[in-house]
Order: sequence, then C-alpha cells, then structure tokens
Amino acid sequence: MIIVSFLANVLVAIAKTGAALITRSSSLRTEAVHSWVDVGNECFVVVAARKSLRPADEVRPFGYGRESYVWSLFASIGTLMFGAVIGVWQGVQELGAHGAGAHYVVGYVVIGVSFSLEGASFVQTATQLGKGADELGRDLFEHALATSNATLRAIFTEDFTALLALVVAALGMALHQLTGDAIYDGVGSIVIGLLMGVAAVMLIRRNVELLAGKPLEPMLSARLVSALGAEPEVECVAFAYGEVIGPERVMIIASVRLAGDHTQAELAMTLRALEHRLMSYRYVGLAVLTLATPDG
Repeated sequence: MIIVSFLANVLVAIAKTGAALITRSSSLRTEAVHSWVDVGNECFVVVAARKSLRPADEVRPFGYGRESYVWSLFASIGTLMFGAVIGVWQGVQELGAHGAGAHYVVGYVVIGVSFSLEGASFVQTATQLGKGADELGRDLFEHALATSNATLRAIFTEDFTALLALVVAALGMALHQLTGDAIYDGVGSIVIGLLMGVAAVMLIRRNVELLAGKPLEPMLSARLVSALGAEPEVECVAFAYGEVIGPERVMIIASVRLAGDHTQAELAMTLRALEHRLMSYRYVGLAVLTLATPDG
C-alpha cells in the first residue's frame, strides 16, 4: 500500500511539474509543490511504519509503536510549512498577474491522469480503513481521523486532500482560460494551500494526542470492560483503563474480582492466564491485571 502510494506520488509530481511549466498555471504549480511534499512525507511514513514494528525490549517495554507518531508529526509539520505556505504565497502573487496561460489541454490531461492515480491509491487505502471501521462500528471518515494507525491515516488524508486539490486546480485553470484573468488561478492556488494547511493541522493534532498518551474512547473502554467481564473466572471488573501505545495497539490495566475461593498461587496463575488471553486479541499489546479489594 505504501509503495503504491509513493510511486503514484512520484509520477504525479513529475507530470504536474512539467504541466505547470508548459501551462504557466499557478494552481498547477501549487499542485506540483503539493505532490513533491507528499513524496517527502511518504519517506517519513515509511520510517514510521518500520519503527513501529520493532518488538518490545528492556528499553521500551511497551514497544516502539509511538515512534510512528513522531515521524508522522514531522511529515505533517512539513506539509504545513512547505506545502500550505508556498501554495498560499504563490496564489497571492498570482492575484496581481495578467495575461492568459497556454497549452491548457496538457494541464487538463495531467490533472485527469493524476486524479486517476490518486483515486486508485485512495480507494486502496479506504478499503483497508473500511475493514477497521466496520469492526469498530464507525463510518469511514470517523475511523480515518480516530485510528491509531498513523500510516493509514496519513496516506488517506493525503490522497483525499489531493483529490480535492485537483478539482480546485482544474476549476482555477478553466476559469483562467475562459476569462483570461489569472486571478482565478491565484485563488485556486490559495485554496489548495489552505486545504493542505487544514489537513496538516488535523494530523498534527492527532499525532500530538497519541504521543501524549491517548486513553481509549468511552465506547472502546466499555467494550474492554464487557470482554473482560465475560471471562468465566472474572466475577466483576472494578477498574479498567486502556491507552494507545502504538498503531492498533493498546495497553490494558484492570482490577478484577475473581469468582470462587483460591490460594495465593492459584490467584496469581489465574491472573497471568487472563493477561495472556487478553494479549491474544489483535489490538491488545500489553495487559496488566490486579485483584480488586472486597469493597472495590
């Protein structure tokens, strides 16, 4: 998935750069910058994905999953600093320009091809995200923003923003062609820059939340308590806390009361068995259980 998105962005960036030089369209220039920024971001995304796969060790007992949020944060800041700022700056400069562009057909062809490539990448990412959304009872866009998988979230946001930006670029160039007034191209460039800025701020905010230690949402916490309480050895769950520790990985800390009478050794063995059972679930990276007090 990452390789497909990376190759699509490289091809699109090259095509947009050539078309921007030929058509002299401000919107296409901003789109070229947009695609080159996405190419750079993909490098950060690859590093993030590789870092998050490292197993837990003595140095990082919770694993290395949160490192993916650091690299994804760098990518988001890059989008904001380079893509959004340059796009708005180019658009403002174009507002005072005059004269028609040239070779508009080349621009439309490149936009059409780019839309197809970005669309293919978006459909692939959306399909993968959709599976997780169905499991958790969310709609696609809600899950894209809420997922702890920084790689999927970044690629989905990049592709969706790119599709919107291509539509804006086409409209800006078309109005420039019809009216001969470059102001429409300038406005298109500004809108594309703002789209990139909004996407970057959303990603930055989410990555910061996950780096700071994001507890599970109430719905997921309720499912956690329900699953733990359904275990035959558990009489009741007195306390439960879950926190995201990496892409699609959570840490669970819970206090439970066990059914029946047990020796100290039996209690310890039962708790350890429950922890291992919990960690067999796909999303559970670490589980720590303790005994609840009688009045807990």
